[in-house]
Formats: sequence, structure tokens, C-alpha cells
Amino acid sequence: MKPIWLSVPVLNTLQQIFLKRSAEQTTGSDGQWLELLMYSHWFLAALIAEIVCFIIWTTVLAELDLSKAFPLSAISYVFVMGVAWSLFGEPVSLSQLIGSSGILLGIWLIVTAGSSSAPAQ
Repeated sequence: MKPIWLSVPVLNTLQQIFLKRSAEQTTGSDGQWLELLMYSHWFLAALIAEIVCFIIWTTVLAELDLSKAFPLSAISYVFVMGVAWSLFGEPVSLSQLIGSSGILLGIWLIVTAGSSSAPAQ
């Protein structure tokens, strides 16, 4: 796995942070939320993160099988939970920690499957 590929879940996580911040700016603005959103620097940052992520993601897909590439995006779930806890003070339950461990284990199993043995004939 190339280190640049890890930027996909990082950029997905950043996008969620930026969207959360832009949503906070538009809360309680009644009918003007869309206009406020369009002028939000947080929303612009989310769009840029998405565009950059898309470009990197297409290079990942060009180099990996889809079945091995797609689990890479699932790391974002774990990253977002960690950021929600650290930046926004959201609680993290034992069930969420166990689920996140399951996600990471599943990703590892998918990515490493078949790497040590010859492909089936």
C-alpha cells in the first residue's frame, strides 16, 4: 500500500470536519442557510477536500482491485469517530470502540487476503 493512499480516509475525515463546521455556522439562520453555506470558508474547504480526494481515489482505483481499494475508505469511519471525540467532545462507547476494532480487523483481512498464497485456479 502506498502512503499517498492513506490520504483518502484522511481527506474524507477532513471533509466531515469541514462540513460539521459549516453546518454549525448555518444553524438557526432560517431561510438563509443555503446562502450562508455558499459563503462559508468551511464549506469551500470541504469541497476542495472532496475534489482532491476524488483525484487521489481515481489513481488508487487504477492501481488496485476495487475489492481491495474500497475498504480503504472504511478507515474514515474510525477516523471520524476519533475526531468527533477529540474535537467535538462527543462520547465514544465501548460498543463503538469494539465496532471500530472490527472495522480495522476486517480491512486488514480483506487487504491481506490472498497476498501470501497463489490465486485460485
